[in-house]
Amino acid sequence: MSGREDLPSAEIARPPLTVLLAAPRGFCAGVDRAIAIVRQAIRDNGAPVYVRHEIVHNRHVVDELKDLGAIFVEELDEVPDGGLVVFSAHGVPKEVPHEAKRRRLLYADATCPLVSKVHREVERHHKTGCTVLLIGHAGHPEVIGTMGQVPEGSVLLIETVEDAKTVVVPDAGRIAYSTQTTLSVADTADIVSALKARFPRLEGPRNEDICYATTNRQQAVAAIAPEADLVLIVGAPNSSNSKRLVEVALKAGSSRSELIQNEGEIDWAWFKDVRTVGLSAGASAPERLVDEVIAAIRDRFAVEIVERRISDENVFFRAPPTPRRPALV
Repeated sequence: MSGREDLPSAEIARPPLTVLLAAPRGFCAGVDRAIAIVRQAIRDNGAPVYVRHEIVHNRHVVDELKDLGAIFVEELDEVPDGGLVVFSAHGVPKEVPHEAKRRRLLYADATCPLVSKVHREVERHHKTGCTVLLIGHAGHPEVIGTMGQVPEGSVLLIETVEDAKTVVVPDAGRIAYSTQTTLSVADTADIVSALKARFPRLEGPRNEDICYATTNRQQAVAAIAPEADLVLIVGAPNSSNSKRLVEVALKAGSSRSELIQNEGEIDWAWFKDVRTVGLSAGASAPERLVDEVIAAIRDRFAVEIVERRISDENVFFRAPPTPRRPALV
């Protein structure tokens, strides 16, 4: 007797598959805080509460907040007089709160404290007369917000090593750099090295700009990727930190890595000849989406889950009090 006679035939037919589950993964403290601010604003004031830009880059999070009464807008001119608006976790240019004050809108700032740190850093360098080189991706809301902390032209965007090798600055002796918080750690190091080779007096941040959660998730994916035939990253296509995890997996040795928003985006043809799958999630992806991916894999394979944890995260950012609309008399 093999011991398999009592198993359902479907179970016998399922091929074995190991799922290496990266940890940490998913929500970071800044995302938790931003979502909590929107939820609290709705509890305190009722619907609607307006949110400028996606609070975080994840459609599932946005849809859940819409169901509670959040209305997402791109600019303040979409917010009616007397409205309450929350600024997203990515941060906003200074002109945005100035405009909100001018219009006497109530507002709450859900900018991640680690992004706010970069804002203050850029302001400090500008006040000392430095040209600031911001390493980041053009058009990303965090980059737009950071560049908008100081007068236009005070910050030059560096996206690649080639940009670092060719950028022209007014004074090579008065120059500093900062970075977007969700970049690839390895790629950023290459760009910084190229800048330092050209500008020996380049000033950097007092503490690392790339956030702890971005670093931890990249290191966790890099740890499982060499053993994985396929790495799945749960996250949104407009999420910078999620896209970087795909890149990290490929550079670390996985032969294939795919970004999916949910289990419905899995192409099961990817699993041909696959024996080990790596799985992680970007910092704005809810854990339930990871659970749903695992459940879908279990439907087709005899799964062994192995969690690989590289560090524990105990960071917590307290949410500020949310403004309240005046009581009607």
